[in-house]
Amino acid sequence: MLETFTRLHAAACASGDPEANAMTVATADPDGRVHARIVLLKTFDARGLTFVTQYRGDKGREIAANPHVALCLHWKRLDPAVQVRVEGRAEKWPAAESDAYFATRERLSQIGAWASRQSQTLPDRATLAARVHQYEQKFAGRDVPRPPEWGGFRVLPDMVEFWYAGAHRWNERERWEPVDGAWRMRWLYP
Repeated sequence: MLETFTRLHAAACASGDPEANAMTVATADPDGRVHARIVLLKTFDARGLTFVTQYRGDKGREIAANPHVALCLHWKRLDPAVQVRVEGRAEKWPAAESDAYFATRERLSQIGAWASRQSQTLPDRATLAARVHQYEQKFAGRDVPRPPEWGGFRVLPDMVEFWYAGAHRWNERERWEPVDGAWRMRWLYP
């Protein structure tokens, strides 16, 4: 499964698609209402797929209450086009991993992580600009530390499905699931 994902992801990145790392993440609130938004895939390996966010934003709060999430990537520039669906459980990165990733971000992105009150009401853009300026001043001349409410999530997959677009809607679907500690694939009807 990981070999297939790695090969397709590399092809999507090589295709010139500027959004090859864009993926939809779906969460559910305590009432069971599903919420979906696009985030950027940061890394992936045998453990899972990762993204970063504000833990106190909607995504973070919903994952804290219900860690079961779904991801979807769509690589339409590939021939055939490919969709990847992932279902699994999200877990927070260890603080050291979030710190290490945060240190690689552009300085203004780091400042933005402090300035943003993700998912809260913003009275106007001037308020955000003022908060950015406030944190630029606060961290002038020194490294910007990671805000405690900012970090990564890793989605530990329990299902991965590769969908390949086919002529006449005869799409190919291969579903991968762990069975006895190893990933097993089965074909699905279109």
